[in-house]
Amino acid sequence: MATEDKNRATAAAILPLVGGAANVSSIAHCMTRLRLGLHDRSLVDDEALKAVPAVMGVVEDDTYQIVLGPGTVARVTPEFEQLVEEGRAAAPEPGEAAPSVSAEELAAQGAAMKAARKAKNATPFKLFLRRIANIFVPLIPALIGCGIIAGLNGLLVNLGWLTSVTPALAAMASGFMALIAVFVGYNTAKEFGGTPILGGAVAAIIVFPGVANIEAFGQKLSPGQGGVLGALGAAVLAVYVEKWCRRWVPEALDVLVTPTLTVLVSGLVTIFGLMYVAGEISTAIGTFADWLLSNGGAGAGFVLGGLFLPLVMLGLHQALIPIHTTLIEQQGYTVLLPILAMAGAGQVGAAAAVYFRLPRNESIRRTIKSALPAGLLGVGEPLIYGVSLPLGRPFITACVGGAFGGGFIGLFNQLGDKVGSTAIGPSGWALFPLLDGNHGLGTTAAIYAGGLLVGYFAGFLATYFFGFSKDLLTEFNVSQEPAESTVAATDGPSTPDAPAKEPAGV
Repeated sequence: MATEDKNRATAAAILPLVGGAANVSSIAHCMTRLRLGLHDRSLVDDEALKAVPAVMGVVEDDTYQIVLGPGTVARVTPEFEQLVEEGRAAAPEPGEAAPSVSAEELAAQGAAMKAARKAKNATPFKLFLRRIANIFVPLIPALIGCGIIAGLNGLLVNLGWLTSVTPALAAMASGFMALIAVFVGYNTAKEFGGTPILGGAVAAIIVFPGVANIEAFGQKLSPGQGGVLGALGAAVLAVYVEKWCRRWVPEALDVLVTPTLTVLVSGLVTIFGLMYVAGEISTAIGTFADWLLSNGGAGAGFVLGGLFLPLVMLGLHQALIPIHTTLIEQQGYTVLLPILAMAGAGQVGAAAAVYFRLPRNESIRRTIKSALPAGLLGVGEPLIYGVSLPLGRPFITACVGGAFGGGFIGLFNQLGDKVGSTAIGPSGWALFPLLDGNHGLGTTAAIYAGGLLVGYFAGFLATYFFGFSKDLLTEFNVSQEPAESTVAATDGPSTPDAPAKEPAGV
């Protein structure tokens, strides 16, 4: 089947299972998930969705999220959007068919359910973190691309190869990072309801070379001072100034006065306040990260690697995105990401142990075999939502594996061998092209590979020996396939084609 046909088939399989085109209110995607706003959550068939071959899992948050994996989600989403548009266009005209429930009643019902669902999760802190993620996640493809080019350029420079090309590669790798504050400002204004280009204009002040001639708090400013944190603050301020102007400036003067006052007021505050304050905060973040791993070492890595999966489940990992970006701006790489990536290694090890501990459960073993390659490349959702989380205890032992892997890398950081990543997003084996450190690529890659192996083995051993109670084995170590007529009946009632079980008791 052609790739385009396969992607359209996936989209066509998903659409009726989420209630059809009329039930979809919004469509978006991140690196691995198709995120849908739905009018009526009760119309979704979760189990049927999970059975679609391309679907790795589903997650419900403020949007309904269907895990498709990197690459796939970017190709399926346009097909899904097209099918939704076609479905809406083909909907009956008002006089053609009278629904049993009016559109207003259906909308009211959906809105009530959506509000109730949001009320459980929509704490101010989590909503703020989602906004932060919406600002930085669109930047990840550029960070990855430029990070890989930077790694390639560093390798060529060290080898002395292609000396006429390496300056061009350096420009490609550094150009985006030199202007990342502008993109952050643009996205921030867009996310907070302002005019995106005004947010970008105010943030551009931070990277303008001419700020080197300005003095604030008794010190000369430097271009880029404050970085992405300063850009974030400047753009948020610009949004509030713009909204104030929209309320009070007469409409006849709005087109002239509002943008001028927005840039002027926000720009002055940025130059004579935010750049200095954000610069101090950014420096403190870098200093603290270095101090934490230099002094905490294995202990700090153990805690970070062990807690990352629960943070992901709670959505709190989004708070780390601006910290990663700040470290990349300051040091050229983030030392936190390789440690956090060990959580995925623990997940892989745990899944392998589950495979051997449940030899009769063909359904789970099939899921593991299909999801393991993605897990090795750092895409953990299929293993989390398809294996460890439904089983319960193996999710905890997977965290143990991540803790030991993180402790391994943290120990080497304490010994002076820093392991960092020049971009955020990938993990697992996919992180190798983005690795950087202070002792050469070979040493850095060897330490990271060692951490992965420790995570794999620790996750495997913890799950194999401690991941299953007797009840859990009795419940899950059974065939999920339909019984053949030639096979003798087993003791007790059988349940062929049983759906995935709920998390067992820990």
